[in-house]
Amino acid sequence: MAMWIGINRKARVCYGFDDISLVPGTVTLNPEEVDITTEIGGYKLKIPIFAAAMDGVVDPKFAVLFGKMGGIAVLNLMGIYTRYEDPYSVIKEIISSSQEESTRIIQNIYKEPVKEKLIEQRIYEIKKENVICAVSCIPLFAERYLDIAQNCGVDIFVVQSTVTTVKHISSKYKPLDLHSFCKKAKIPVIVGNCVTFEVAYELMEAGVQGILVGIGPGAACTTREVLGIGVPQVTATCDCAAARDFYFKKTGRYVPIITDGGMVTSGDICKAFACGADAVMIGSALVKAEESPGRGYHWGMATSDENLPRGTRIKVGTFGTLKEILFGPARVDDGSQNLIGALKLSMACLGAKNIKEMQLVEIAIAPGIKTEGKIYQTVKKLQKEK
Repeated sequence: MAMWIGINRKARVCYGFDDISLVPGTVTLNPEEVDITTEIGGYKLKIPIFAAAMDGVVDPKFAVLFGKMGGIAVLNLMGIYTRYEDPYSVIKEIISSSQEESTRIIQNIYKEPVKEKLIEQRIYEIKKENVICAVSCIPLFAERYLDIAQNCGVDIFVVQSTVTTVKHISSKYKPLDLHSFCKKAKIPVIVGNCVTFEVAYELMEAGVQGILVGIGPGAACTTREVLGIGVPQVTATCDCAAARDFYFKKTGRYVPIITDGGMVTSGDICKAFACGADAVMIGSALVKAEESPGRGYHWGMATSDENLPRGTRIKVGTFGTLKEILFGPARVDDGSQNLIGALKLSMACLGAKNIKEMQLVEIAIAPGIKTEGKIYQTVKKLQKEK
């Protein structure tokens, strides 16, 4: 739906998580009987969550722990862990710097070149623990690092950039040919990020086996402020899910949609699945875990850009173990712990016994859903912030 915003100029109406609410149906279920498993690239996940490929979120140890709990943590092949033998002293420097100096310090730290020996070492550290190993890099280095990753036994390869399209034009370097790249790859390729039906469909035609949806919604990302681009996650997820369903109907090949970023609470995660997601990718919610390498600090993947940083360092704090954040028991009432328990209970209340049924629940446009009758909670929150 488009509305006039000026003479001869229309704009689509788009929605984010705070704009909608999920509507219960005629059946409710026992939460213990809800199936939240999902399949990505031939791998069945016990929990439908990816840990974002950000240095404050995923190191090899966190990837192993998260994998053993049933999800997939993606290691950034162009991060601190492949640039430094001792990445933790570098992380300490980042989190101990002042807010004013943090971006400059991060830029300097990421000038250290990536070392292929360290790529192999970090992958080995994950693979030796028998969990699904997923790694990520930007399109420019995808072909170079794919060979290394495959030789080391990586299970899933993620190609990720701020905005991804099949048709990338450059006179300065050879763009990645996604069609040939996906044919060459012996392992599943997930690509992102995108937010529209057309691009999602073209990526599927190129042969990808998963698509990351979201431009700029992450807590540490400033793409929307710096570049002015993005689509709210509800609309973006619905549009890309529609492309998935149309492509499946046409070809018989199902390409999962992974909503990436913008989910602050467990309720937002539930809404992402209702909008059509097969899985979600989160970062800031997991940095709160005691086991996260960032110890409550989180910085955007493009913070280190030398010319135009599109991320910032934020402090979300540490509020519990990874087990508590994923499975509870929750010790806080803000939707930041027991994410899996909340998802199961939401699905049960909605009468959805699995992810496929969750994708079909009724959605209401309800911008007042978070504030209706919540005056005392609002006052309590304001008092807490003071």
